[in-house]
Amino acid sequence: MVLGLSFCTELEVPHFFCELDQDIKLACSDTLLNNILVYVVTSMLGGVPLLGIIYSYIKIVSSILRMSSSGGKHKAFSTCGSHLSVVSLFYGTAFGVYISSAFTDSTRKTAIASLMYMVVSQMLNPVIYSLRNRDMKEALRKLIRSSPFL
Repeated sequence: MVLGLSFCTELEVPHFFCELDQDIKLACSDTLLNNILVYVVTSMLGGVPLLGIIYSYIKIVSSILRMSSSGGKHKAFSTCGSHLSVVSLFYGTAFGVYISSAFTDSTRKTAIASLMYMVVSQMLNPVIYSLRNRDMKEALRKLIRSSPFL
């Protein structure tokens, strides 16, 4: 896609990684077809998995709500909670990166959104999953109780 575009000289990409959308914005030639193709492919590759995740969680929640014991419901919701938080963190930051780059010309805001997407969500992923562990929960409680700031 990018090889068919012509670019001006002396350009700088203000990102941590080279995004196709940002490359298309730097082109000097007509990019209408490229933009349409990017939106269609992004909708398919991002939207279809998101719809699958939403559908599966609707099925999971409806199954959990039919359970009779409240302890079983709590355990099932706590198990699904960590996965749902990781998925929402990933999709939220990805959505923020692409929306912020579409609506703002501020390179600082776009760089911060890119940092959140590339670094923070991947760093928090193991932390969120480890919070399911009882030992980790207890250590976190002790840390919060012993903190002089709280």
